[in-house]
Amino acid sequence: MKKILLCAFDPFGGESVNPALMAVGQVSFEGVDLRKTEVPTVFYKSVALVCNIIDEFKPDAVIMIGQAGGRDKITPERVAINVSDARIADNEGNVPCDEPVVAGAPAAYFSTLPIKDIKAALDSAEIPCAISNSAGTFVCNHLMYGVLNHIEKHGLDTLAGFIHIPFLPEQTAQNQGVASLPLENDVKAIELAIGAVVKKLSEGNDV
Repeated sequence: MKKILLCAFDPFGGESVNPALMAVGQVSFEGVDLRKTEVPTVFYKSVALVCNIIDEFKPDAVIMIGQAGGRDKITPERVAINVSDARIADNEGNVPCDEPVVAGAPAAYFSTLPIKDIKAALDSAEIPCAISNSAGTFVCNHLMYGVLNHIEKHGLDTLAGFIHIPFLPEQTAQNQGVASLPLENDVKAIELAIGAVVKKLSEGNDV
């Protein structure tokens, strides 16, 4: 049975909810050992938490989920860069400026999730989706980079990557024109992403 670690951030930036955490809480997927974890929106602490779980749980894949307010689609991220540069404070007041995520490490890491397959699955389900080439420079990018660096440094076969989801409608009720997506679409999208990842893992075992 494949092991999947599903991570989602807590609310941040003055929001009372985070659609990533709400959606992950409702996700179910039969036939896998699925572990869910809430991640603090805090530089460094988020990476340490998830990497400790990776070392203990030894998942076949890590799927990280976060909120990207203003986007109108589910966006699997292609790349994480070795920069933390915050325009707002994280949940413990940290505001790094042009700091490396990991000093002396590569400039970037590419997602090892099958992002094109994930997009194809969401397209088939008529869930708005686009591959993103920027995970930003806040804690989402920081976590994605830190996890991929940990996997490389320890020689793990674990697939890993990040998916951003838009605001929920209730988050944009007072802000006309700001994009949002219903929670049920987020839940379905994450389940489809897990399916694409499990298929990729199974194909790898057949080679």
